[in-house]
Amino acid sequence: MKKIAIIGAGPVGLACANWILSKQPDAHLHLFDRLPEADDSIQQGDSRGIAVSQGSHLLLKTINAWPTPSPAIHTIHISHRGHFGKAIVKREELQQDALGHIVRYADIHLTLRQALKKIAGQSPNFQWHFNQANDQLNLDQLGDVIVHAEGGLFKQQDWQEIYRDYQQSAIVGWVKTNQLNQHMAWERFTDEGPLALLPNHQGPEYLNLVWCGSPASTERRLQLDKDTFIKELQEAFGSRAGTFIDAAELRSYQLGLNARKKIVDKNEVWIGNAAQTMHPVAGQGLNLGLRDAHTLADVLCDENDDHRALEKYEQLRKKDRKATIGTTDFLARVFTSKLKPVIWGRGIALSSLQLLSPLKQGITRQMMFGQR
Repeated sequence: MKKIAIIGAGPVGLACANWILSKQPDAHLHLFDRLPEADDSIQQGDSRGIAVSQGSHLLLKTINAWPTPSPAIHTIHISHRGHFGKAIVKREELQQDALGHIVRYADIHLTLRQALKKIAGQSPNFQWHFNQANDQLNLDQLGDVIVHAEGGLFKQQDWQEIYRDYQQSAIVGWVKTNQLNQHMAWERFTDEGPLALLPNHQGPEYLNLVWCGSPASTERRLQLDKDTFIKELQEAFGSRAGTFIDAAELRSYQLGLNARKKIVDKNEVWIGNAAQTMHPVAGQGLNLGLRDAHTLADVLCDENDDHRALEKYEQLRKKDRKATIGTTDFLARVFTSKLKPVIWGRGIALSSLQLLSPLKQGITRQMMFGQR
């Protein structure tokens, strides 16, 4: 039986390990985790709201790794600040219980970790190595298949292949409004990039904020006092979600695209952010990574030959990676263009999306379940 090593125990690496052991409890699997065994650092860690598609929701439920609270998205409102054109997507159009969910990064990380700990005792050949930094590992001694799942954030990565710096940063945090916004999500495109408001675990009067802009604008906004920040946010977003009355836990991240041309090299394979880091528009990063992990677990368990398994994995992921990376890259660039023909085209595209239901459903299904 092949020996598999997964380097990185973030959500994607943990999900991959869970799916492998759920299919093959006796798999020879080693997981290398840079964090200690205790969960304290995760519980007190990253509180960002992460978009999890309905497809990812269904996948995670197969390994009993669905975190709560996880407010559902039933309606997405897409608009273009200062220009015509909008589109509204409802769960009923897709005949789904939800279009997606918002979970805190710390919650999904912790839930996957705890799910793996539960099944670890039933897996005699599974070894979990804690406090293991990447630079401490000798790849030649790790195993027959080496899975790289330690991706990191854009500009923290030491490789650049398909690379684009959007010259954008995103402010993330949460805001409170004077009205209840049950199961609503907004994606509003501005001249500097998308501004998204998403459900929040604290209740329907709270929303997760993702406000993209130039690095200079982002830094300036973070230096504002709270009342001035809220006033500028209100001007940028409008009144659809009500009046903003509070904002907190604000911090920024640099945005860009960094994707590997080849995700398989001999006995090594890259998944999640180790394979591709993308702009957060449409919230596809974690979802693409979870589909990577699920597909890889399937082929490693189904194929006895390592080379054939990784070759099959690369082929199976090609269409989904290309479509998802291409879509997010296109949206990140086209909605910040100041050329008038592009601006008019954006309005026409949003209006067409609203009017052409089959097109809207097809694009939404890809965002929910990936390209198959």
